[in-house]
Amino acid sequence: MFHDRAKIHVEAGRGGDGGLSFRREKFVPKGGPDGGDGGRGGDVVVLTDAALRDLSAYQRVKILRAGRGGNGRGTKKHGADGETVEIRVPVGTQVLDSDGGLVADLTAPGARLVLARGGQGGRGNARFATPTRQTPRFAETGVPGEEHEVVLQLKLVVDAALAGFPNAGKSSLLRRISNATPKVAEYPFTTIEPVLGVVDGPDARQLTVADVPGLIEGAAEGAGLGHQFLAHLERARLLLHVLDAFEPDLEERFRAIDKELAAYGAGLDERSQIVVLNKSDLLAEPATFTLRDERIVRVLSTSCATGQGIDDLKRALFELCPVESPETVTDELVPEFLEYRPKAKRGPRFRIYRTDSGYRVVGTPPSPEELEEALRKIGVKRGAEVEIGEETLEWQ
Repeated sequence: MFHDRAKIHVEAGRGGDGGLSFRREKFVPKGGPDGGDGGRGGDVVVLTDAALRDLSAYQRVKILRAGRGGNGRGTKKHGADGETVEIRVPVGTQVLDSDGGLVADLTAPGARLVLARGGQGGRGNARFATPTRQTPRFAETGVPGEEHEVVLQLKLVVDAALAGFPNAGKSSLLRRISNATPKVAEYPFTTIEPVLGVVDGPDARQLTVADVPGLIEGAAEGAGLGHQFLAHLERARLLLHVLDAFEPDLEERFRAIDKELAAYGAGLDERSQIVVLNKSDLLAEPATFTLRDERIVRVLSTSCATGQGIDDLKRALFELCPVESPETVTDELVPEFLEYRPKAKRGPRFRIYRTDSGYRVVGTPPSPEELEEALRKIGVKRGAEVEIGEETLEWQ
């Protein structure tokens, strides 16, 4: 089943704790501090993959966590950085924040977005040695990684897309002109999810064409099946407006669908269109379409049963979709690497240090709830002492 939307919670990795150790070797009974720094937490990264077609891989994935950084060790050995988690998505995926705001629009293959940055590793006790404090018996704990609730939303990037009423023959037409094999039947709403096909042309050129569920009046307001897939028409360079030539009032049927495109917005009512009069083999006389509109660049009659007009349609597609890629994909101003920074955050109000007997809280004292959550995340154990200013508590 085709999935064009997924909601996930992402958590970058926590930084590793700094090492708390002292040099102990033969003939060096009282060596100095040698605890190394903790490793940095892993990032959560979104990466576009041209081989993917939808977001079905994330329908059952609710939480994605990157790896935690390794703890620092003795002899000033630093912990390893945490493993980065990659979220591979199709080209054309949009990343939205929890409020529905657009974070990034990934329209190019290989585009990369750092969605959550891993936490910094804590400093080992070797970092705190000074001439007046030669045996520091504390080390920093790692900083938590960033967390976000995000929505992935796919808008297909295609050369052309089929639009029209249900049962107009769009799926049959896609079968005829491309390598796609959508379900075809003599009843409305056979297509219930977008189908992509590749059209082979001269000079080894290829075009991608999308078939989406048929539209009905009121689709832009949520009626029928097609309304939720109107977004997939947004990035099509050309619309193939398919009409059943056997139906009366072709101009009125054209206007009805055109009205839904205009109501949806996103420039769909300004897109160039080829009007395809399909099922022309059912008529004794050729169908006529007299409506004049500057957006209509070609009117063609086709028959999927006999093959009439199919070659003309394919030639028109390659003629009207030049080699140049859509502007949204090739715009040089669009960076290949992005980083999500929802808000400018202050530095941490407090830091937690490991000591010989437990932990020490330095900085602005946190609320009891904040302190409990922070200590649980770093793995506090029963009986550990927690120093807050002049007060020492025992963790229960």
